[in-house]
Amino acid sequence: MRPGTADFQAARQRLAGHLHDTPCTVSTALSDRMGVPVWMKHEHRQNTGAFKLRGATNAVLQLPEGVTGVTTASTGNHGRALAHAARARGLRAIICMSRLVPENKRAAVAALGAEARIIGASQDEALSEAERLVREEGFALIPPFDHPDVIAGQATLGMEMAEAVPDATCVLVPLSGGGLLAGVAAAMKAQIPSIKVIGVSMERGAAMAESLAAGHPIETPERATLADSLGGGIGLRNRLTFAMVRDLMDDVILLSEDEIAEGVRHLHAAEGQVVEGAGAVGVAALLAGKYRPQGPVVLPLTGANIDPGLHARIIAGETPDPEAL
Repeated sequence: MRPGTADFQAARQRLAGHLHDTPCTVSTALSDRMGVPVWMKHEHRQNTGAFKLRGATNAVLQLPEGVTGVTTASTGNHGRALAHAARARGLRAIICMSRLVPENKRAAVAALGAEARIIGASQDEALSEAERLVREEGFALIPPFDHPDVIAGQATLGMEMAEAVPDATCVLVPLSGGGLLAGVAAAMKAQIPSIKVIGVSMERGAAMAESLAAGHPIETPERATLADSLGGGIGLRNRLTFAMVRDLMDDVILLSEDEIAEGVRHLHAAEGQVVEGAGAVGVAALLAGKYRPQGPVVLPLTGANIDPGLHARIIAGETPDPEAL
């Protein structure tokens, strides 16, 4: 069931016309600081403001005729992407989210005509409601990461980055449930076998990192974080992403809330970009000195969906307490 190159190529053809062509540019400020070329893939400019549109759309386009609705559990961006893809195909969508999902992300789901159903205090609790909808009401479940079509869709981002920077020595990938890293790592290592793939997450509730350390998927308490899109568990019944991340990732970096905030600030001040905490973790890892590239490095800026008030506080120099938001 593990998707491969043929699946990635098919996804790319399938997604043609459904995505924005996001640019990949050199950051002068970061390149000067690191002493090597630092490339940024501006995926935060993607329609719906995040990379998640790739996987969600690839999955929805392959649903059989007769499906009347789709559902998922989401920390926000996948839900928004699935709502967009479902509307394009004329399908009802119910997006199950926990109370930890920021209000701006809930509102964005509703604005696309989907129902934002708030369930519990964790993504795992929200998933239980999505699974009930599948079981009792006949909805199709499109998970946020542990699904071959979702992984293949995210892999198209890796294909684009490898083509844009064929001499890349490393890519720093935001790490949550592993759908993005699994797809990007498989795609980029197929095109650039020597590339290092580094996962970047937060110190507060990094479920994949803790599961890898344990040697198997485990339950990790979900905590509020400025990198809210990286929250949530990986599922004790994880079928694909745990093994793919374990086999393909070369290292993992965990960041403090202060370090994540500094990444958001740098992107606004030095690059003129509004990027949410989860999308800024690659930049944050470089700024914190937690990874020192030896050659060209690629940073996917994966999302722009940050609450405007929170962003204003961060760029003013504050590191807000996520528990108080």
